[in-house]
Amino acid sequence: MLRCAAGRAVLLSALLSRLAAGYSELPTAVNITWSSINFKTILQWQPKPSGYFYTVEIHGQTSDIKKKCILTTETECDVTDALQDVKETYIAHILSITSTEMDNFEEPPFAVSEKFTPYSQTVIGKPEIKNYTQKGSELTVVINDPVTPYTFPNGSFQTIRDIFQHDLEYKLYYWKDQSSGKKDATTKSHTFEVSVESTKNYCFYARGIVPSRRKNRNGQDSTMSCTSVGRSIFDEYGAEVFIIIAVIAIAIITLAIVLPVILCKRKKARAPREKEPLNVI
Repeated sequence: MLRCAAGRAVLLSALLSRLAAGYSELPTAVNITWSSINFKTILQWQPKPSGYFYTVEIHGQTSDIKKKCILTTETECDVTDALQDVKETYIAHILSITSTEMDNFEEPPFAVSEKFTPYSQTVIGKPEIKNYTQKGSELTVVINDPVTPYTFPNGSFQTIRDIFQHDLEYKLYYWKDQSSGKKDATTKSHTFEVSVESTKNYCFYARGIVPSRRKNRNGQDSTMSCTSVGRSIFDEYGAEVFIIIAVIAIAIITLAIVLPVILCKRKKARAPREKEPLNVI
């Protein structure tokens, strides 16, 4: 009996040693990066696995471990729903494993990511210019908050405003069309109202800002828009059109002055010849 037990122990020990040796030969992930825009967060790493798999574990400072992308052969994983507490700081363990059975015997090798806090590190994406008007000397621009992947209990999506609250600002950059001199304005709401020249067209774009951040305060720029109040051919094409039109006008005026003079001189030169008598044969 004792010999059987001793034999099983030796066999189990040999099996564990073999499994451990197999694990030690597996490559671990390198170049681990967090990519996050508007709280949608993707974890990426290298290399592409061959003969083994990856499993991602998300570890929070106060939250339970969450497993994502179990036994994947990909080198990226959407971990957004594992980061629900956006002010929590997380690290990721990327495990290299050959099969689910091996987890029962030995902890597989793994690589550890850098720390990531969604609230302070996610990039603020491009805001949408909802609408804009230029009436007289006032330009009004209305912004739509970017939407996040997180939802309210009723299923509607939260915006970055819902998460950042009063910690979110928008900055508007605007300038006269065809000019390089920029001005800017800041608001904690969705609406800008800035003074402009009533006869000039203006172009502008906006970006979100989180002033409390030490790094990564500025978000991505929205698409550029331009007003079209009083837009003329000169606004569209610039001084080149004015020069062409001026040259054509000068040519027409010159022709109008010179042509009558030439015709008059030719008429006077022809008149004496018409008065000469015909030669009689």
